Amino acid sequence: MKKDSDQKDWENFLNNPSNIFDKDNLQKKSEKLFNRYKFDFHGYSIDDANKKVEELIFKSFEEGVRELLIVTGKGIHSNKQEDVYTSKEYGKLQNSLPEFIKNNSELSSKIEKIKQAPQELGGDGALIIKLKKIKE
Repeated sequence: MKKDSDQKDWENFLNNPSNIFDKDNLQKKSEKLFNRYKFDFHGYSIDDANKKVEELIFKSFEEGVRELLIVTGKGIHSNKQEDVYTSKEYGKLQNSLPEFIKNNSELSSKIEKIKQAPQELGGDGALIIKLKKIKE
């Protein structure tokens, strides 16, 4: 049963390549999908992720994008687990990015809501950031 489900998911993935974009080139038109940007932060340090999410939020807000799907991963491969100087909770992007946004008044003023993504969009390893509409 699981194998059939995996096969179906794989076929859906292959048949819908528009869900994938070059994360290193935010200028591409193909990134904008149904008024949502998707960005994968795997491999980013916390500092680099904070800078990038700030850039994404400002740019997306200005372009009228209403939702960001932020793939953070679950942090299970993080080598910070044994580091006594690093918070186990906030040493993971899934926890630190929302905290960074919340503590930045310029960013938080553009955010309507931050929530965990549904399972089909990444579950525990992804966040949805809903942006406010630009007032005209």
